[in-house]
Amino acid sequence: MAKSERTQLVSEFVGTYLLVFAVGCNVITGTAAWAVTSIACTLMVSIYALGGISGAHFNPAVTFAFLMSNQLGQGFDTQSGIRNAAPKFMAAQLVGGILAGLSYAGLFWDVFNLEPAAGFNGLHAGMAEFFYTFLLVFCVLNCAASPDAKGTEYYGLAIGFSVIAGGYGAGHISGGCFNPAVAVGIDVSSAGVGFGWCLIYILFELAGSAVAVVLHKALRPNDYGGSKPTTPGMRYLSEFVGTFFLVLTVGLNVIGGSLAPVWSIAASLMCVIFCLGGVSGGHFNPAVSMAVYVANRGAPGGRKEMPVYMAVQCAAGLVAAITYSIMEKGSVFPLAPGVGHTWLSAYLAEFIFTFMLCFVVLSVACVPEQPCAKSFFAFAIASCVMAGGCAIGAISGGSLNPAVSTGIALSSMGRGHGIFHVFPYIIFELLGGVAAGLLHQLTHEVTYKKLAPPDQAPGAYQTS
Repeated sequence: MAKSERTQLVSEFVGTYLLVFAVGCNVITGTAAWAVTSIACTLMVSIYALGGISGAHFNPAVTFAFLMSNQLGQGFDTQSGIRNAAPKFMAAQLVGGILAGLSYAGLFWDVFNLEPAAGFNGLHAGMAEFFYTFLLVFCVLNCAASPDAKGTEYYGLAIGFSVIAGGYGAGHISGGCFNPAVAVGIDVSSAGVGFGWCLIYILFELAGSAVAVVLHKALRPNDYGGSKPTTPGMRYLSEFVGTFFLVLTVGLNVIGGSLAPVWSIAASLMCVIFCLGGVSGGHFNPAVSMAVYVANRGAPGGRKEMPVYMAVQCAAGLVAAITYSIMEKGSVFPLAPGVGHTWLSAYLAEFIFTFMLCFVVLSVACVPEQPCAKSFFAFAIASCVMAGGCAIGAISGGSLNPAVSTGIALSSMGRGHGIFHVFPYIIFELLGGVAAGLLHQLTHEVTYKKLAPPDQAPGAYQTS
């Protein structure tokens, strides 16, 4: 049965209202450790509850992305429907945000102002809003709007967890809106103590949305009526984008003193795997590429592309490290063991948990009969980062990824931190990948006999 426009607008109003009200309640009550998770879960459950009604945008930047791409997105039935309904969607979202802001102001008789955090300027805050609005919108386009995601169940999880990645990572810089309705709702409710930053935030958020559309078109041209196969250039760009966001989130959490750094970093990895697994295999880690090479399975472009993957991933790690240093006013941190731990302890810790990460990748993404291979593969893989980061973060930093190690070490080199210790980190991480590839062939021997020849095997994280 066709959904009426009124029903869709009510859906957008309700979802946005709940989201902004959750933001206000969490900020004012000061539940710092779990605030971002609460907000992300509000978005996630609202998406699952109302996605079938309006597409569950709850964000003018998301609606703007569909309008800009002129793509048949969630909530729109025709191309003309996008142009006609998008302004109404945005209006419903903004009204929902403003009323939610006034509601929590009345509930607590208290407000908080929208502005960059102390010590940061508009550019720092704008970069934070740009990058993580991009990630959120990119998740929507890849996980909810792409035909490749049809029939999967992870769309709400991916979109909601993009807020966990950005909220803990960049929230200490901008407040972590990533949504013009959130920015306007906060700014209007606190107009008595200052108003205007929402306009700057909106510009950066819409810019992030626009870039998300551009990259989505570049990486998934078939979503826009094309029929060309994935090219090496698309796969390399995919690996660069995914690795960039992983390393960026690592740096922002560490320097910003996040209360949930590993949770945020794992969320960022999960999001980019869900988004780009079907394009490049979603390795985002030279150790994973090494494991895939050794196991001789799951290489979308063949084993010959794995060295290029590794180079692109390390380059992305360096660019991300430079970016987080700019956002953090020049701050960096060294790649080194934790206090009281030796270099050898750090190397062994990296080896063991990098092995676990790579082994799980091969097991859940390159074995078709795995129950989680279609919908929850990225959740399983990201959980390895959660496990390893918490277990050995105090020992080695919990890099588990040569691209992360490279970015951290090279970006801190000019601040008096050594560079040569990065090589043992990388070697032990790659050895973890080698061990995973070899042992996976032993533990999954029967499965390997059933699979197609290596050059015809499905790529890692391929969901179709």
